[in-house]
Amino acid sequence: MLTLGTALAFGGAAIAAGFAGVGSALGVAVAGEAAAGVMSEDPDKFGNVLVLQAIPGTQGIYGLLIAFIILLNIGAVGGDLKELTTFQGIAMLLAGFPIGLVGCVSGYTQGVVAACGISLTGKRPEETGKGITFAAMVETYAVLALLISFLMVNGIKL
Repeated sequence: MLTLGTALAFGGAAIAAGFAGVGSALGVAVAGEAAAGVMSEDPDKFGNVLVLQAIPGTQGIYGLLIAFIILLNIGAVGGDLKELTTFQGIAMLLAGFPIGLVGCVSGYTQGVVAACGISLTGKRPEETGKGITFAAMVETYAVLALLISFLMVNGIKL
């Protein structure tokens, strides 16, 4: 039977995967636009710009990971769905928020930074590593949010 708590836990999984996925999709799109511009001038830079375009996609992976852990913990993956209390469900819902919200914002903003790195690569290919470093700095906050969500999920006694 699906309890309110279990439904709230599903909501936490949806927030983690959904919001982080949206941020990554937007970030990859922004970087992709810049990559297409550079490639129109010099198609040989494909490898360099592809790396920078892919970087904002990691937030979506982090959100998916937390969503999977939530679903695994509540038994949705194994087919033995647990009946969570409302309090447990609220806790799972809240556990999805750090990676969902930070993933959404950092995914998009990392795409903006990656687009700047792609422009840098277009003009100075030898500086690609610096562009990657700039984009990776934004990643720090997504990793911290992933860690907090992971600790929150694993701290909930079911």
